[in-house]
Amino acid sequence: MTMLCQNERGGAEAAAPPDVDRLYIQAVDQLGPALARLAVGYEANPIERQDLLQDIHLQVWRSLTSFDGRCSLRTWVYRVAHNVAADHIGRARRLKGMIGLDNPAAEIAADPYPSPETEVSDRLALARIHAMLHRLQPIDRQVMILYLEEEEAATIAEVSGLSAGAVATRISRIKRLLAGQLSLETAR
Repeated sequence: MTMLCQNERGGAEAAAPPDVDRLYIQAVDQLGPALARLAVGYEANPIERQDLLQDIHLQVWRSLTSFDGRCSLRTWVYRVAHNVAADHIGRARRLKGMIGLDNPAAEIAADPYPSPETEVSDRLALARIHAMLHRLQPIDRQVMILYLEEEEAATIAEVSGLSAGAVATRISRIKRLLAGQLSLETAR
């Protein structure tokens, strides 16, 4: 597909293709760690998670040839990443019947010198939260992962295809659900 732009004299001329590599580097600079966390939110198995992250990066790079700037690069990348992750979940469910919830370890770096007890406690809490995220429906998981990345409701709405009001409602309900499940697990 050739894009046409108006030249200085008012005539049409072919537009240069977007600089995909430059856009990709910009996207990875802005969102690389967020994409890694997104993969953790969707996939518990570390090996499968690496495959998912690689697929996300490949699809982001491929998709940038059709990036036209109608939305922000951030929104575009999140949309592609979540679509890849949703496909990954669907494929995993078809192949395995369900996504495995084993080994959701991740790093928490709040205190530069935490005690061993604090590290274990933090890792267990994070593992419980990831396990709960893995059990959510894909759309709810997408909303919560973006919320945990501190994205605004409008951005989450644009990425997920929901209205901003529906996003806010889902976040509130899911937070209540997760808090209830955490308190149940703590009471045991």
